[in-house]
Amino acid sequence: MIHRVSARLVLLVAVVTTIGCDRVTKHVATTALAGVSARSYLADTVRLEYVENAGGFLGLGADWPDAVRMTLFTGTGLVLLVMVGVAVRLRWHGWRLIGVCLVFAGGGSNWVDRVARGSVVDFMNVGVGPLRTGIFNVADVAIMVGVAVLLLDGFRTGDSDRMSGRSGHAA
Repeated sequence: MIHRVSARLVLLVAVVTTIGCDRVTKHVATTALAGVSARSYLADTVRLEYVENAGGFLGLGADWPDAVRMTLFTGTGLVLLVMVGVAVRLRWHGWRLIGVCLVFAGGGSNWVDRVARGSVVDFMNVGVGPLRTGIFNVADVAIMVGVAVLLLDGFRTGDSDRMSGRSGHAA
């Protein structure tokens, strides 16, 4: 019982910390980077540049009509809730639950921005020479790490107990 409560507390702290880091870094980016040219660090490996992304991943959908874009992107809140509901109903735990929590935290933080502002603040870009990522934020990192954890957990074993969420290690 104590192990289950402590695992849930760790997950809650991870979600709150992820959302808090995303909110704080977006605020800092807005106050320090908005209206100024991009800043480059580590021989241009890391660039900090303020962008308001009205689209989704890598700006996808930014040029769609406002009603379509807002309906689709704010509807992701429902998808996040369904994802958490599935995890609870199937009693996921271990790495699978950690992945869901990261996707939920990052997606939820970006969802709040889309509902409140109509866009998401992005400000980080990494790469070497012409090989660069798109501009992203901390919530995007949480989403990508969460998806990677879910994929790795799914590929780790292929038995039916894993897929139903009945096995794995406690978080």
